[in-house]
Amino acid sequence: MKNYKALLFDLDGTLLDTNELIIESFLHVLGETFPGKYSRETVLPFLGPPLFETFDAIDPTLTETLTASYRKWNLERHDQMVAPFDGVVETLRQLKKDGYKLAIVSTKRREMIDRGLKIMECETLFDTIVGFDDVTYTKPNPEPIQIALQRIGANKEEALMIGDNFHDIVGGQRAGVDTAAVAWSIKGEAFLSTYNPTYMLHQMSDLLDIAKGERV
Repeated sequence: MKNYKALLFDLDGTLLDTNELIIESFLHVLGETFPGKYSRETVLPFLGPPLFETFDAIDPTLTETLTASYRKWNLERHDQMVAPFDGVVETLRQLKKDGYKLAIVSTKRREMIDRGLKIMECETLFDTIVGFDDVTYTKPNPEPIQIALQRIGANKEEALMIGDNFHDIVGGQRAGVDTAAVAWSIKGEAFLSTYNPTYMLHQMSDLLDIAKGERV
């Protein structure tokens, strides 16, 4: 069993339920440019990677236009369409009280990370935040996780990366940290299990035992 000192969290789909907002944002923007081409099922793979990566793969000549349209539509509806998952805020507050170092490691821009944390009323809980603006390479490259560890003064052996997508699990593995996937991921527990995370969380409060080394 292992005691952890640092807990690194993805934001969207892990702590904050932004799934419907993201899906609807993609459907709106892509529907305007490619009417009838995209459905809920076909945009699900777009949840996780940075916007520019997704839109580059669709049509690199439209990346800037699509990104700007997405951000505008998303921002206008953000605060009304997102909320923390059950048990997240209570667990984060307890972990902070128990003395763990907490970090956000996200592919989102800092502006939108801060907006999400404000909705959760968790702005003061995190020791550092690593977003799209802070890195050269995003997850699953290990760089964002390595930056977070450096900022909070934690070794990889005492850190755990928690996320809802393969980017989080593979990124954590490449950085040499243990990983925890969340079973409430829109990608599904079975999908995440194929990446062999160290743990599978079925509720956020599972972390309270895992962090103390009380669960294998």
